[in-house]
Amino acid sequence: MKFDELAEDFLTDYRINQRKSLERAEISTRHLKEKFEGMRIADITTATVKTYIEERMGSGAAHATINRELAALKRMLKLGAQSTPPKVDRVPHIPMLKERNAREGFFERADFLALRDALPSYLKGVVTFGFKTGWRKSEILCLQWAQVDLDNGIVRLDPGDTKNDNPRMVYLDEELKEVFQTQWIARKETGKLSAYVFPNEAGMDRIRDFRKSWDTACTEAGISGKLFHDLRRTAVRNMVRSGISERIAMKISGHKTRSVFDRYDVTSGEDLKKAASRQEAYLQEQDSVLGTKMGTILKIRKKRGANQNG
Repeated sequence: MKFDELAEDFLTDYRINQRKSLERAEISTRHLKEKFEGMRIADITTATVKTYIEERMGSGAAHATINRELAALKRMLKLGAQSTPPKVDRVPHIPMLKERNAREGFFERADFLALRDALPSYLKGVVTFGFKTGWRKSEILCLQWAQVDLDNGIVRLDPGDTKNDNPRMVYLDEELKEVFQTQWIARKETGKLSAYVFPNEAGMDRIRDFRKSWDTACTEAGISGKLFHDLRRTAVRNMVRSGISERIAMKISGHKTRSVFDRYDVTSGEDLKKAASRQEAYLQEQDSVLGTKMGTILKIRKKRGANQNG
């Protein structure tokens, strides 16, 4: 038995169970094939896995990315062991890497506007919707007109359309209403009646991959290295900072657990700077009420120096 058959079984399992992370599984499989394609299962040991880890780290892959690939390999082997008759007689120990702190990327307003200006027209609505709602890229790209109520400005996701299988509904603000109206009018005028709200550049099918356009736009905007997922983090942060309750923000963005939501509620350096200023203003207000003067280290030092001279 060779790795190739287990890899195909793994992807087949994803397809028949309609797993939403199929694309991620396919990417992980492609990377694993670079090392294990054609290799006998008996030769996949903890030692060979460690070699794979070293090679992936040497290529600059992030710990989280490598762990997703290792998880895929482990799943392949377990499926092989569970088949009848078994295709794998033993599953070797597969070490996982310690993942670094969650990424803290997000967009400031000016950065987002610069990015949107640099993107092709057919992607501008996609990023605007992501920036405002925090929806996942796959949810936006797969959004169809059947899920949109233009008259009432409502967009819905059915249970099977979300990662956690929870239905979702959002109301469009004025900017997003204009985005959706523009998409609808363009659909009618061109006669390209795609079912997707945000079709590809040809206007006939859904957008599959726009990484090249994204990277080019980021470079042009002077913000290289940004990820589409940073829009999700940004939306969460903006909703919380604007006073929207965390419960409502989670319903809009589709976060099911509080722990994941907390990771995305990113605190920026500017947030911390504002916090220090607000605290200082608050203490000054308290001094004003008490009729006292806020002491500082500088003033305390000067006072001590005067006492010593005396």
